[in-house]
Amino acid sequence: MPDFSLEAAAGGRVVGIDEAGRGPWAGPVVAGAVILDGARIPSDIAAALDDSKKLKAAKRETLFEQLMAAPWARVGIGQASSGEIDSLNILQATFLAMRRAYDALAERASLALVDGNRPPPLPCPVRTVIKGDGISLSIAAASILAKVTRDRLMAELALRYPGYGWESNAGYGTAQHQAALKRLGVTPEHRHSFAPIAALVGRPLL
Repeated sequence: MPDFSLEAAAGGRVVGIDEAGRGPWAGPVVAGAVILDGARIPSDIAAALDDSKKLKAAKRETLFEQLMAAPWARVGIGQASSGEIDSLNILQATFLAMRRAYDALAERASLALVDGNRPPPLPCPVRTVIKGDGISLSIAAASILAKVTRDRLMAELALRYPGYGWESNAGYGTAQHQAALKRLGVTPEHRHSFAPIAALVGRPLL
């Protein structure tokens, strides 16, 4: 379970950053950024925070609302569109979403703990943490912000582009999504630079 050890050891204002949506064939990539006040966060909420993928949807939603309203948390959310993913590549678009999430914070940080092994360019020192959403409470909180925000965005896009199942598959290349692509074709929300979509639209891969 994640805890506050990395944040406490670093001291200062430590922001946790994580993303959701690098792998799907459609929709934006979304990042969350969270600065937690370790002395004020309620113990029951701290105990509940975890890697968003390990939590049930209802629990993620509850924690999301608690984080967004909390006086003991500073939060920021950023995204990069499918068009930006196509023009920049998915890694650079992820970094852009992370920078936008950082910029959306009401406070500046003295250190960023970032899930993964690739440091985004941020205006503060960065420490990457592999599987950080299961280690750091701040990163776990950021993972929940990113996941819930992206799931909600994909549900909204599913209303505009029905038939692909984005409300349930979140844009991943499921059998349902693949069948819909054959039946309905490619939308502007698809990532044309991703190999399965590029093959459908005749776009050469870089």
